[in-house]
Formats: sequence, structure tokens, C-alpha cells
Amino acid sequence: MPQDARQCIMHLDLDAFFAAVEQRDKPSLRGRPVIVGGLGGRGVVATASYEARRYGARSAMPTIEARRRCPAGTAFLAGRFAAYRTTSEVVMAMLRERSPLVEQVSVDEAYVDLTPPGGPLGWDDDVEAWCRELLEGIVEATGGLTASVGLATTKMMAKLASEMDKPAGVTVVRPGEELEVLHALSVRAIPGIGPATASRLHGFGVDTVADLARMSEPDLVSIFGTAHGGALHRLARGEDDRRVVVEREAKSISVEGTFEHDVSDRSALESELARMSRGLAGRLERTGVFARTITVKARQHDFTTQTRSGTLPFATGDAGVIEREGRRLLRSVDVTSGLRLLGLGVAGLTAHAQEELSLETAYPELGEVALPDAVGALEDASDARDVVAQGGDAADEEEPPRAVAGRMLPGGGPARTCGTTSTEPAGCGGAAGVS
Repeated sequence: MPQDARQCIMHLDLDAFFAAVEQRDKPSLRGRPVIVGGLGGRGVVATASYEARRYGARSAMPTIEARRRCPAGTAFLAGRFAAYRTTSEVVMAMLRERSPLVEQVSVDEAYVDLTPPGGPLGWDDDVEAWCRELLEGIVEATGGLTASVGLATTKMMAKLASEMDKPAGVTVVRPGEELEVLHALSVRAIPGIGPATASRLHGFGVDTVADLARMSEPDLVSIFGTAHGGALHRLARGEDDRRVVVEREAKSISVEGTFEHDVSDRSALESELARMSRGLAGRLERTGVFARTITVKARQHDFTTQTRSGTLPFATGDAGVIEREGRRLLRSVDVTSGLRLLGLGVAGLTAHAQEELSLETAYPELGEVALPDAVGALEDASDARDVVAQGGDAADEEEPPRAVAGRMLPGGGPARTCGTTSTEPAGCGGAAGVS
């Protein structure tokens, strides 16, 4: 249970966000299946509209598989990141008007502490009517986009609740109802439990959160280690004392190694990145967190150090995603004279992953593009490159988005690359945002 069972926390999630923006801005797409994602042979679906989901399309699915499942007439589009970011800013501004405690965790979702005296809402109020009024305001301010919200006494329960009645749903888990709701869910609902952990738990007969709650803490610690096992024991009992915070302390996890001899063979360097990725993913899983920013550090034979960073609009703990992003970033580094040191790090740590908006994974053909995050980089247009859609409806170019009297008009915009070169380790300030 939370430190204060009276606290009232809302989690808001914009529904099928990227696809919904495309349907809003292009009337010909309304009512049609829409897929936003990579259009190349190795592309991945970032967002599938609800019409496309009826055919089995979903986020993180290979685009080629989505094309096989969806009927003729389905629109496959590349992303217009500036349009998504600008729409997101309108919604986040509405939330900040209602409470000073808004924690934006990605481009399409945020936690809001509504608890008085700072917030407008307590459990004695008509919380469902208040949420419905907010959602109606979002529809009006964004030109038709919908969102789903969950209200609960903890951040974990609020997020889970927001996923229970999509789209445009309001789900309220009142004080005292947490365990009844939580224990009926699949064990995958618990933050920090991915496919590998779930498979391991299944071997012990654990498939639901109720099953997990029946395991003792010593047993979980013996299987998963002190940090991860202890966290699973607490979360299965609804114990989540995290507060909604406007700014979070920057944290990162990294690993690096110095080679005995300078290495110029790119395949050997990529093999080392693969090993590092597995180690980082293991550390993320053991601590029950996920990362949004991937950084590669390369030190040349003359001790010149370069870093390349990319911030995803979603958090991941997947070794494959970390490795893929690391390889992509390393491709922009000249290794012909040999590297004496290679490092890989993750940052922007958060307690939950989000597969819905896997844009950078979806666009392998874009190279070292650092996608805009929740509150957006992109201010420096001179460093930007346009993300141009590849054919069909995706090829339509429109005017840049702008806000007029609190409402959104359509548009598109660039994505920004990020990198530094120095004689000392350096960071990248080009994609700052909520981590």
C-alpha cells in the first residue's frame, strides 16, 4: 500500500497516439487501418490504429507481418515527430493547469498527483466525472484525439488502470480495492517482469500476480537476487511508495572496457557491444528498471573520445534493442585507426517499459537519428534532418504544426542527430527531456 492511502494519482495515456494524429490531420485516413512505423524491409510497427488492431497488427510487430495481416487500403506511414510532440505539449499543458505535480514519462503519457491541497481532487469527490470532463477537454483541444486514464492510490495501480478500458476509458481503483484488482492480472503486469522473467516464474507455477504474491520473499530473492526479488515481492502486494515528481535525478548504468591492442575490426567491436548489451539488460532486469537513452563511448588510439547518444520515446530493457541502438550509434564513429576503449551505457531510467511508441526501433533506415522525446529537443533546425515518408499517403508534406487558441493544426517536422567529439568523455545535450 502507498505511504498515504489518501493520495489520488492519475495516469493518462493518449490512445494509439501516432496513428490518431495521422487520422486527425488526414481525413482520408479516418476509419481506415493505419500503421505508423518503419517502411523498409526491416521496419517495425510503432503504432497501429484500432482499425488495424482488429486484423492483428500491433506495436513492435515487423512491418512486413503487418502488411500480410492487414487488408488492401491500409495506410503505412512514416512518422511526423514534430506533429506528435506539438500535440503532446498541448495535452501536458492541460494537465499542468490542473495540478503542479505532473510527471511526464513519454510523449503520450504522464502521471498527475491530484491530491489536495496542491491538487484538485480527493477520494470524496466525484472522481469519475472529473476525469470525464478532462478527457472531453482533450478531445476539443487536440481536434479529436482521445486518451484513457486510470486513478488509484499508487503510480503502479494508476498505470495498470489506464490500460483496462481503452480507448477513451476511465478506470478508478479506489482505496482498499488494489489487491482485488491487482491479483487477478497476469504476472506480466508487474513492472520489471519481461518475457524471460515470466517464463522463469511459469516454471514455478506462477502465472498471475496472486500466484506471485503467495511466494515468500526469501524464495524470490534466491531466484532473482536481492534487489529484483525484493521488488517483485513488494509490488505483488501492491506496495509502491513512489511519488509523482516533476523532475527526477539523472541516473545511468554503463560498462566499458579497454582493449589490450587497438581494435579496428568493426565486426569485433559489434560483438563486444552485443556482450555489453546482454550485461546491461541483465542489470536493468535485476534492478527492475528500463532505459530510454543509449550511449556509445569510443576512445581512439590518441585518447580522443567520442560519444554518440540517442533517446527513444519509449523505455526498454531488451538486450536486442540496446545492441541495435549501440550498433547504429557506432556506425557514425570512424574506427579505421583503431579503438583503445569501447563503452556502452543506458540512462533515462524509469520503472516501466512502453512498447506502444517504439519509433527508433521502427526506423532502422534512418541511421543515427535521435528521435524527439517527451518534451522535445528539435529546437535547433540547422542540425535537423527531415523524416520523409516513403510513398503513398506517407509522402504528403504539410505545413509545420502550430497551436492556435489552444487547438492543434496539422503539420510535420524534423528529427535531430546527436554526437560529441572531445579529448575527454562527453555527454550529449541535444535530446534533453524527462527521463
